[in-house]
Amino acid sequence: MFETLVIIAVVLAIVIAVVLILAMTKPDTFRVERAATVNASAEKVFPLIADFHQWLSWSPWEGRDPALKRTYSGAERGKGAVYAWDGNKNVGSGRMEILEAASPSKIVIKLDFLKPFEASNTAEFTMLPQGNATNVTWVMHGPAPFMSKVMQVFMNFDRMIGKDFEMGLANLRTISEK
Repeated sequence: MFETLVIIAVVLAIVIAVVLILAMTKPDTFRVERAATVNASAEKVFPLIADFHQWLSWSPWEGRDPALKRTYSGAERGKGAVYAWDGNKNVGSGRMEILEAASPSKIVIKLDFLKPFEASNTAEFTMLPQGNATNVTWVMHGPAPFMSKVMQVFMNFDRMIGKDFEMGLANLRTISEK
């Protein structure tokens, strides 16, 4: 019995050590990027991103909590606009503030998550005209603290967040092309 407990403890210690070693090999920053071509002008796409009130129509997270509490403050849209949310475990809580809004080509957002974990990241949208269409790129990047690196041993952030970006870009495409 005692030998079995010792074996279990040793195996558990080895598993923990392997996870910690793998976490240490992860990069200190992360970056998730997705792009889509929208058959609409950048002037039509830009306001949908620069006005947080418009996110209700395309954001991949808006429908995940019917009771989501939203607060808007600061500027109505563009630089200085603030959007805070508090929701269920599917959306957590946090705050976004537009730091830069260079119409119709670029929007930079400070993104602070409070729940289920604290993190401060940057989101960027760029709109590049391509003839009658626009190439829209959505990027999120930021630091990867050690606990984030441990989570990355078990989860692929790029795949997990990337699929939400793909859904949001598809929603933007549908709305912009109407």
